Amino acid sequence: MTTRTERDSMGPVEVPADAYYAAQTQRAVDNFHISGQPLPDGLVRAMGLVKYACGVANRDLGKLTGSGKNPLTDEAVDALLKACREVAAGGFRERGADQFPIDIYQTGSGTSSNMNVNEVISARATELLGGDRFAAEKAVHPNDHVNMGQSTNDTFPTAIHVAVARQIREELVPALQSMQQELRAKAEAWDDVIKIGRTHLADATPLRLGQEFGGFARQLELAAKRAEKAAEPLFELPVGGTAVGSGINTHPEFGARVAAALAEETGIPFVEAENHFEANADRDGLVEAHALLKAVAVTVFNVANDLRWLGSGPRCGFYEIQLPDLQPGSSIMPGKVNPVVCEAALQAAARAIGNDATVALSGAAGGNFQLNIMMPLLGATTLESVTLLANSAKALAEMVRDTEANPEACEAAVEKSLSMVTSLNPHIGYEKAAALAKEAFKTGKTIRELCTEKNVLPPDLLQEALDPRRMTEPQA
Repeated sequence: MTTRTERDSMGPVEVPADAYYAAQTQRAVDNFHISGQPLPDGLVRAMGLVKYACGVANRDLGKLTGSGKNPLTDEAVDALLKACREVAAGGFRERGADQFPIDIYQTGSGTSSNMNVNEVISARATELLGGDRFAAEKAVHPNDHVNMGQSTNDTFPTAIHVAVARQIREELVPALQSMQQELRAKAEAWDDVIKIGRTHLADATPLRLGQEFGGFARQLELAAKRAEKAAEPLFELPVGGTAVGSGINTHPEFGARVAAALAEETGIPFVEAENHFEANADRDGLVEAHALLKAVAVTVFNVANDLRWLGSGPRCGFYEIQLPDLQPGSSIMPGKVNPVVCEAALQAAARAIGNDATVALSGAAGGNFQLNIMMPLLGATTLESVTLLANSAKALAEMVRDTEANPEACEAAVEKSLSMVTSLNPHIGYEKAAALAKEAFKTGKTIRELCTEKNVLPPDLLQEALDPRRMTEPQA
């Protein structure tokens, strides 16, 4: 690989010749060979957006063009902001090799990635001005200009909040709502299909397939509301606290202005943290947010698993619904088709549930005094959960749309169910009804056949009591 020599306060280091980043990024690349996974794209984009908001605040406060060290021209400020926007748009993922290569498992504050973004923006802004992006002295400095009024300790967690809140609102909530709508459509379409209920995986009293899917739809409706609430603990932003929460080296209005700019850009009501020492010191908001994401994962898991069971068969299972055939299911059994989307969603939900332990431990053990030192992991793990749940919900929504009911299988099980005897309780009492159920099971007869044979009730009353549709609703 062709390289060029860059220098920082520690001396020279070899960097890929075409890289926009410089020495500090390369040192991190050399130091952290842990997972081979860089920061999620959503977090890098959020960092670009935070840098843009910081640049706007510093521009409007007159800090970038003021009388301080290396003041910028208006043209240079515009170049800086444009470069920030390019990072926020994900443009540098396509500029040759990935310009954000640092491993998730890095310095716990995210300083390496913060400097990575600063260096890329600095080089790109210099390039936009017609200068040499490889020059030792760039027109837009990564620290003095791009990082003005900031510390990794307040801007990196701010970027995490922005990234997670955006993905929850823009990806997860719509995906859950879409799945809910598909389930609701099936609930309405299948309201006349009578089937047997199941509790403890044992036969229970009848219900309608539409009622069952209406229950699933309500679960997803509540999951979407929980996802919306999961974004709320992230609305307060640490930016403005700089290194320890004191706001050293920044303007008193900086935090509020950055939060306002981010709110305007995203449509999310971000605000400056009420107490910057709290905002710098802990990541409890992320822990709270992920706890709600865990609840969403539980819902996705339960509904996907029930759909898998309801589609089991086709001859030796329930087969009350027909899931779409998507791919061959076996390397040895010809014609076998498996509920692959459900199983993928189960795995994704299980990962999100497990991620909650990582987030909780990172929030608890990683927070010491004025800084949490497990922030890259916190950000990456939470974003992974959001992505997994959103994509699973999308896939399940598409699957449900193409799922069909199997009324014959549903209705055949109803008449055979011993729990049909439950509707006789008001007429003959629990003990006699239990005896009938045991006898029916022993003889292989249905409840209706046994009751008719024994004249348990007059025929018209027995017909009314054992009407499956009547058993699916309360009776006065």
